[in-house]
Amino acid sequence: MRFKDIIGHETLKRHLAEGIDKGRISHAQLFSGAVGVGTLPLAIAYAQYLNCTSRRDGDSCGVCPSCIKMQQLAHPDLHFVFPVNKQGKKSGEVVLSADFMPLWREMVAESGGYFTRQEWYDRLDLGKTLRGIISAREADEIIRRLQYKSFESEYKITIIWQPETMNEEAANKILKILEEPWDKTLFILVSERTDLLLPTIISRTQEVAVPRLKNEDLMALAQGGEGTIDEQQLHNTARLAAGDVIEWRRLTGGGEDAVRKEAFDLFCALMRLSYNDKHLELMDWADEVAQLSREQQRSMLLHAARLLRESYMLHAGLGSISYLWGEEAKFCQNFAPFIGNQNIEYLISEIETAMRQVSQNGNSRIIFTHFALAVSKQINRLK
Repeated sequence: MRFKDIIGHETLKRHLAEGIDKGRISHAQLFSGAVGVGTLPLAIAYAQYLNCTSRRDGDSCGVCPSCIKMQQLAHPDLHFVFPVNKQGKKSGEVVLSADFMPLWREMVAESGGYFTRQEWYDRLDLGKTLRGIISAREADEIIRRLQYKSFESEYKITIIWQPETMNEEAANKILKILEEPWDKTLFILVSERTDLLLPTIISRTQEVAVPRLKNEDLMALAQGGEGTIDEQQLHNTARLAAGDVIEWRRLTGGGEDAVRKEAFDLFCALMRLSYNDKHLELMDWADEVAQLSREQQRSMLLHAARLLRESYMLHAGLGSISYLWGEEAKFCQNFAPFIGNQNIEYLISEIETAMRQVSQNGNSRIIFTHFALAVSKQINRLK
């Protein structure tokens, strides 16, 4: 993957290339940002540029033996670590990233590196309740691999995708490696939730904050498509996508996005039940959400936070910069009077707390029962 293959981020790509050209290569780097802004593609392109034998014009050549193997994600000095698991795993059975490299290569090739954790779990066929993890045995495998000399290139590179899924033992082992790195060894952590990483891990990495894409970068993706392109519709869609390629693809993919629709329906149900003080029905709502997968729960909470913020903006008279349309716009326009200064901060705080508890594998029924009752109290403040 070359820098030119990555959507937008021209300034950041130049900065990354210049750092390598000038020999400023930190042994541990943290590419942080939403998965849809290109953190993983940037990490892969950075690794390819680092070991390219014929760099030119701030990019890898794409044709040298190193680049060809990098583009196939088959270079012997490039290693990937990512959350894995499998259905029907036996007690004591070890599941490692290397076991799933063919699936990983397919996923990266098909999506260009823009995919969510849930999409990866779906590819692994983990079902609704099972989730991936980076285990201590995975950390042991990293240590084993890096003890050997590089095969072909100057640097041995390990890209850890979603390092926030490491369990505590694995995180501590990775920390040990970062504290005492091998020579010519590079770690790239690609994280969308750096707040879930150990502070000591963050302190030992050089962060590369990957921002949201510009609207014009997303709109450029529509060029070359079939049919007539409505410029205003493209602009509105780009605003709704909020600089996220994955969200852009969902919005322009044709047909209704089932995940977004499910999250919207759950949000509407929660707010209506809260407004009407339907406490028993709120318990049923919590039970329904508890049956979803962890990633679906997290997606629902993220959408809830977005819709609350948009409703607050409408309440404040800032509808001209709203990122809503269709059913969402209609509902939030009617709902906006009940979201104001008195409750918006508390509601967002409750969402953040619930998200943190879900990430920590808390009891879903308890989490969402508390969440639903807490929301219910606040919605009544502006009745």
